[in-house]
Amino acid sequence: MNLEPYLPVILFILIGVAVGVAPQVLGFLLGPHRPDKAKNSPYECGFEAFEDARMKFDVRYYLVAILFILFDLEIAFLFPWAVSLREIGSSGFWAMMLFLGILVVGFAYEWKKGALDWE
Repeated sequence: MNLEPYLPVILFILIGVAVGVAPQVLGFLLGPHRPDKAKNSPYECGFEAFEDARMKFDVRYYLVAILFILFDLEIAFLFPWAVSLREIGSSGFWAMMLFLGILVVGFAYEWKKGALDWE
């Protein structure tokens, strides 16, 4: 059995693992070991942990995050479209204008409903 064609794949995997593991091992071995109460305490967004994990909290953070991801992904569609605009012609141009129109209508709706306001 000839394993020579797999050599680049094996090297890629080994180098990837080394790049991921070596800094962590070096940091553990060469880094200072001075634990104190603050370093050993659990971290949760810069404030003390909640007593009850089932308490209600505001979901505005998640709404803004979802809106960011939504609009960010839609804007990401513009790059391949801009690169291939000459090949796709006017039908591709107007299809993207329709897409952007729907995006603007959705953005205006979210703005009008106050989803972008922190209060």
